Amino acid sequence: MKSILDKLTGMLLAAGAWASTAAYGAARTVNDLPGGPSVNQLNLQAPVTKIAEDQAWLHWFMLILCTVIFVAVFSVMFYSIWKHRKSVGHKAANFHESVTVEVVWTVVPFIIVILMALPATKVVVAMKDTTNADLTIKVTGMQWKWGYDYLKGEGEGIGFISALDRAQREMSSNGGPKAGEVVDDYLLKVDNPLVVPVNKKVRIITTANDVIHAWTVPAFGVQQAAIPGFVRDTWFRAEKIGSYYGQCDQLCGKEHAYMPIHVKVVSAADYSEWVTGEKKKMAAKADDPSKVWTAEDIIKRGEKVYATNCVTCHQPHGKGGGLVKPLDGSPVVLDGDKGKQIAVLLNGQNNATMPSWKALSDTDIAAVITYTKNNWSNKTGQLVQPAEVAAARH
Repeated sequence: MKSILDKLTGMLLAAGAWASTAAYGAARTVNDLPGGPSVNQLNLQAPVTKIAEDQAWLHWFMLILCTVIFVAVFSVMFYSIWKHRKSVGHKAANFHESVTVEVVWTVVPFIIVILMALPATKVVVAMKDTTNADLTIKVTGMQWKWGYDYLKGEGEGIGFISALDRAQREMSSNGGPKAGEVVDDYLLKVDNPLVVPVNKKVRIITTANDVIHAWTVPAFGVQQAAIPGFVRDTWFRAEKIGSYYGQCDQLCGKEHAYMPIHVKVVSAADYSEWVTGEKKKMAAKADDPSKVWTAEDIIKRGEKVYATNCVTCHQPHGKGGGLVKPLDGSPVVLDGDKGKQIAVLLNGQNNATMPSWKALSDTDIAAVITYTKNNWSNKTGQLVQPAEVAAARH
């Protein structure tokens, strides 16, 4: 059965690819992205997990089975209508119950449902089995980026934010790639990819800070909702080293299109090396929340935080644009009550037009607020210390 399905699948794809290439070949401006979407893609992405492979087989099995049923039923119906039409002398039959017909149209659909249910149930049960994971990672969706926290296994304690690459965000704001410029990973490149070892079972726990998101990587066969106040989980075991891409698959606001996912699958040795490097970085960046910063040092720190997280929307000049309010001359920034701006960064405002940035450290939030209060025409002389942000969180 599976070999027949594979042959039929190949024939359908070959025919579709030929037709698509003939129609759209002249418009091709990008190349296939390994681990991501392909040009004129008709089929599911190439699977790199057993679950994704089973899903692809199940997809084609159901499609072919439904197509056969469709063709058979409508062929009989149209043949009957044509062969027994009134214009050639046929008269409508007049009959009532038929035990044979009743049995046939009860038994045949039952057998079809069983044929569909057995393999589907097997795949669904396997998708939900998150036990005995080698690695557990918490994925937090937030407008509009992902937070990754390694909870269990090698790398435990590592955490970081993954957002769309700043250069690509600016490219999008300017109307996309320039004429003749080929960017195969357009709007899929991130600053910090999720790194996992090959051939290890990775459990993904999803939640969200603000609205509903969905963590989706087609090559893994993974699509899991991230819901505020709830915890969901899924898993994957990547069998091939490489980079694999996905996106938030739940409409989550005006920048929904700017929430890409990049999972980097590496060898066990490379993963251990990455873990060591990340822990060294974390140790170097660790801040004492009770430390009192000087104006010069915290403003420099804030400038870096602003360039990494805020400049895309608020712009380098702080004027914002569209729905994004300006920071230069903003009443909240100029207000002597520093708690107002701290609350905005921790909780967001305007129905998440300004998202929550509580994922940033207390020091980073204090630094970026201090920077905005003392940059452009804002010369308030006010400093915000990490301890003030820490107190506001509680």
